[in-house]
Amino acid sequence: MSTFLSPAQWQQFEQEGYLLLGTVLSATDLAALRQRIDDIMLGKATIDYQRLLMQLDSPDGQYTNAGEQSQGFKGATLAYRKIQDLEHDDLFLEYMTRPLFRSLCEYVYGEHIPIAAFRAMFMNKPAHQGTLLPWHQDRWSHLDRDPLITVWTALDPATIANGCVEVIPGSHRRGLLNPDHPSGFVTEEQAASFAPGETGVYLELAAGEGVLLHNWLLHRSATNATDMPRRAFSACYMDSRTQASNHEHYTLLFGA
Repeated sequence: MSTFLSPAQWQQFEQEGYLLLGTVLSATDLAALRQRIDDIMLGKATIDYQRLLMQLDSPDGQYTNAGEQSQGFKGATLAYRKIQDLEHDDLFLEYMTRPLFRSLCEYVYGEHIPIAAFRAMFMNKPAHQGTLLPWHQDRWSHLDRDPLITVWTALDPATIANGCVEVIPGSHRRGLLNPDHPSGFVTEEQAASFAPGETGVYLELAAGEGVLLHNWLLHRSATNATDMPRRAFSACYMDSRTQASNHEHYTLLFGA
């Protein structure tokens, strides 16, 4: 597809807070990323596992019961919920630095702003498992400015049955809903107010398709009730000039 979106597409993104990008991975590249992430989960990859934040899935679907989020390998299993810092893997780095994604960053942040990877993250809902992720916005209070965009790529078909992302269109235009929460989660009362009834839109995607998300877009995802996993790669792009109170270092992707 073209490396640039049309003005109408950008207008839709600015209005709704998300934009379906269509197919962003060829069949060959999709198969390679699937194999790579499975090899990482099974301990077969040539990669420094101490540079990866890895979290096992919840045994009962409850977010509070998911495994510890910490660096290092936690056993050969396909039941990881999250594997983060994948910019340290050559295959995932190549994908997230493609011209399309550079052009998205240039539009949002400016043509001459150096861009870093805030999160390059595998998200997984294993077959008949998965963790229920409550309503939240993607923002983090330890940063002096918020990352604004994420590209979410389906490595398997993402459906309602297997826990695809559900969003509240236009909710990003409300600003930060619960700025006191360090990771952007909203309270039950706020969820009832900002995501009432059947107002959500399910982002069902074919394997290899992507969606551009504004990080303040209110979203959630359910568990997986199917026989197949729901694997995805989520890349969050940030202004590299961002300062973190924990002095964390972020990998430069584009720019000087």
